[in-house]
Amino acid sequence: MALNNRSPTSSIFKKKSAASLTPRTAASYLAALSEADARRLGRDAPTTRELPALSLSSSITSESEDSVLHEDGEHGKSTNSLEYPSRAPTSEQVFSTVHAEFGHCANEAYRFTSEHIPKETVEFVPLEPPYYTVFTTYISYLILICIGHMRDFVGKRLRPKAYRHLMPQDGYAALHSDFDSFYTRRLKKRMDECFNQPITGVAGRTALLLDRYSPDYNKTQVFAGTRTLALNISSYNYLGFAQAKGGCADAVEECIRRYGVSSAGSRLAGGSSDLHATAEALVARFVGQEDALISSMGFATNSAIIPALVNKGCLVISDELNHASIRFGVRLSGANVRMYKHNNMKDLESLLREAISQGQPKTHRPWKKILLIVEGLFSMEGTFVNLPRVMELKKRYKFALWLDEAHSIGAVGQHGRGVADFFNIPPQSIDILMGTFTKSFGAAGGYVAGNKTLIDRLRLRGHLGPYAEAMAPPVLMQIISSMASIMGVAPALPASGSASTLRLASPADVHPGPVPQALLPSWLTLDPSLSSGVEGRTRLRRLTFNSRYLRNGLAKLGFITYGHAMSPVVPLLLYNPGKMCVFHRMMRDRATPIITVVVTYPACDLMTARVRFCVSAAHTKEDIDTVLRACDEIGDVLDLKHGLPKRERWGIDMVCAQAVELVHM
Repeated sequence: MALNNRSPTSSIFKKKSAASLTPRTAASYLAALSEADARRLGRDAPTTRELPALSLSSSITSESEDSVLHEDGEHGKSTNSLEYPSRAPTSEQVFSTVHAEFGHCANEAYRFTSEHIPKETVEFVPLEPPYYTVFTTYISYLILICIGHMRDFVGKRLRPKAYRHLMPQDGYAALHSDFDSFYTRRLKKRMDECFNQPITGVAGRTALLLDRYSPDYNKTQVFAGTRTLALNISSYNYLGFAQAKGGCADAVEECIRRYGVSSAGSRLAGGSSDLHATAEALVARFVGQEDALISSMGFATNSAIIPALVNKGCLVISDELNHASIRFGVRLSGANVRMYKHNNMKDLESLLREAISQGQPKTHRPWKKILLIVEGLFSMEGTFVNLPRVMELKKRYKFALWLDEAHSIGAVGQHGRGVADFFNIPPQSIDILMGTFTKSFGAAGGYVAGNKTLIDRLRLRGHLGPYAEAMAPPVLMQIISSMASIMGVAPALPASGSASTLRLASPADVHPGPVPQALLPSWLTLDPSLSSGVEGRTRLRRLTFNSRYLRNGLAKLGFITYGHAMSPVVPLLLYNPGKMCVFHRMMRDRATPIITVVVTYPACDLMTARVRFCVSAAHTKEDIDTVLRACDEIGDVLDLKHGLPKRERWGIDMVCAQAVELVHM
C-alpha cells in the first residue's frame, strides 16, 4: 500500500526500504507519520501501541481491513483526498476512525457554538433573481408543457400501444391518468439520473456510488458494474453517527447478540421491551419533557399522532411549508386547517385573531381546540421558526403548540436539544415536541414528548401502539448510545434505577444535564470520550462551523441561498429546470466526485428548483473548500451567481483562506 503523495512527510518515507515502510493499516500509517514527525522535531518517537488517543471521533476497538488505505483504490480512480487526510497528523494526534466515514480535524479554530445571536434575524427574506432568469425559467416550462402535450396528442393516435396504460381497457378506467403522470413522464424521467442514486456501504462523509447508465433516455437504468467513491454532501448525517465502526456501532453489535434484530410485534401486542422503556425515558430527559412516545417511522409519527389529538370541531393552524407528513396527518384528523405565510408572524397573528373571533364555520361556536403546528427547521428552506415570537403569541392567544424538530433535534442548539435550546426557551412551555432519529442520531423512527398524562393518552389513542411494528432493538441501541454520547453520562448513580422512575420529575432541575448511568443498560459500556460528552460537544461545534462556512461562503461567491446561517440544510437556487441535471452531472464528474441532491416540484415550488446541501460534522474544512470550489466553477458556467453584486463578491481563494473570519462575521 502506497502512502499519500500529497503528504508533507512522504519524502521521509521514501528514504526507507519498501519492506519496512509499507503500512498495512490506517493505524500503522499514522504511527509511521508520528515517528517521522518526532524525528523531525528531534525527540524520541513514541512506540506504535502507546500513542495517545484523540477523542474527536468514535474509536475503533481493533484494527480491521476497513482501515486499509488504497492509493488508486478499488474504484477505478485515485481517491486519496477522500480516503485519508491531506494534512498528516502530528505525533500527538491519533485518529482511529476511518477518514472516509468521519473526517479527521484537530483544529479547534474550526468550531462554532450553535446559539441564537440577537443581531441575526430569524425571519428570512429570500433574494429575488434577475428578471431574465425568471423569464427564461417560465419559457423553459412553457416549451416543455407545449411540446409534451403535442407528443401525447400525436402519440396516442400513431402509437396507441405505447400509451395503453393511460387509456381505458375493456371498460375499466385507467389507473394512471395522462394529466397525473404528465410531469413525471415529461420532466422527471428526463433527469432520473439525479434521483434515487444507489449507494453501497456507509453513508458517512463519503459514499460509494453504484455507477449506472441509461440506454433508452432514462426509461430504465442499467448498472455498469463499477463504483465511485464520492464526497457525500446530501445525507441527513448531521452529527456523523452513520459509522460502521466506533462506540455506537459496537453497542449495536452487542445489542443484536442479546436481543436479535426484530421486536416481532406492536408495542401493545408483545413487542415492547426494556429497551423501549429506556429509550423513551432517555428521549424525555434529552428534550426536557416528562414523558415520550417513540415510533418506528418518522413520517408515521406525524400522520398517526395528529389524528389522536384533534378531530372535527378543532382548528389546526399550519405553516404553508410544513412537511407532507403534517399535512397528511391533519387531513386524516378531520379538523379544519388554516395556513399562514411561511414564518410570517404578522400573518399568523392576523389569522389567530380572525379564527378566535369568528369561531367555527356556519355555527360560529368556539373551537374545541386550536393547535399550531410548525417545524423547528424547515427542511427545504433551511429556515428556523421564529420561536420567541411564537411563544409570545401563545401566551396571548392561548393555543396549543406542536413543534416538529425532525431536522433540528440533535443538530441545533448549544447542547443539541433543538430550537428551544437554540433560543434558550424552556422546553416545558411547548405542549408537544416531535422529532425523528433518522438525521442527527443515525437511526430510524420518531418520537413525541410532552406531559405524562398526554403521552399516556397517545399510547392508546394513536394508531402506532396497537398497529405499528415496534422499533427494532438495534435501532433502539443506536438511539440510546448516540443520544447518551451527546448528553454525557453522569458518574453519580441514583438510588433507584428503573427506566420508569428516571423520567424527569422536574425537568428544569436537570435539563440539559447528563443522563444517569442507571438509566442505561447495565451491559452498555461507552468509550470514555463518548460517556464524558466531549465527543458529542465537538461534533455539534464542528457541524455549526461547517454550516456557517458553507452558507456564508456561497453567499460571498454570489449565489442565492435560503435559510439561517446556523442551519445544516443549505439550499442553493438553480431556478431553470435545464440546469438541474447539468449541475448534478458536473458535480459528480469532477476529480473529487460530489454527491448532490437536486430538488424540484412537488418537494418545492416549481419556480425555485434547487440543490440541497446537507452538512455534516463528519466533513472537514477541506471538504467544504472542495464543495465551494466546485460550486464556484460550475456557477460561472451555468450562470447561477445572482446574489451579491460583482463588486461585493469574494474570490474563491479569499473565501477559503478567510474561512474562520467568514464564520464569525
